[in-house]
Amino acid sequence: MISYFTIVHKITLVIFFVIFIILLILSFKETRKKVLVAMIFSNFLVISVLSVFSMFVLDKYTKKARLENVSQSRILLNESLVLYGRVRNIGNFGISKCFLHVKLVNDAINSKNLNGSTLYKPTSGLSFLTNKIGNEEKKSTVEKDFLIARNLKVRELRNFSASMRYPSYFKKPRLIYKLHCR
Repeated sequence: MISYFTIVHKITLVIFFVIFIILLILSFKETRKKVLVAMIFSNFLVISVLSVFSMFVLDKYTKKARLENVSQSRILLNESLVLYGRVRNIGNFGISKCFLHVKLVNDAINSKNLNGSTLYKPTSGLSFLTNKIGNEEKKSTVEKDFLIARNLKVRELRNFSASMRYPSYFKKPRLIYKLHCR
């Protein structure tokens, strides 16, 4: 099983912990209690924030994957869209999880069908009381996240498939998908 933290993550956390300890020792040289508490709190806060942000930055550069041979098919029997493809780990470290974010957008706005009601639909603060079940507005986007790979080793290639609901009223849909790994 591949853990979330790579060796680079662990080294970074150790460095931040050492910096925290050094700053903590230096702050104990302060004789005033209120200043000492403020120094310890700010030390903890700054080191914590830097640690969290550095984990996100390290994820971007250590956990690299690529989608390959992605294809789609629409199944009319149950009004669904199925995506097939492969995910490959192209980085030098293992990846614990890869997610595929799929967004299906109906008939994107262009200058031909652009009018005032497309951009602005006035509602009142009490509109939720008058909204009836049959009178609901149809959504123009459908989004879903899929877990497509777990414990992806270095240079490993794995097949995936993902199925999502396809609204029957979509006319000219645009499919957007993005890969996120951690």
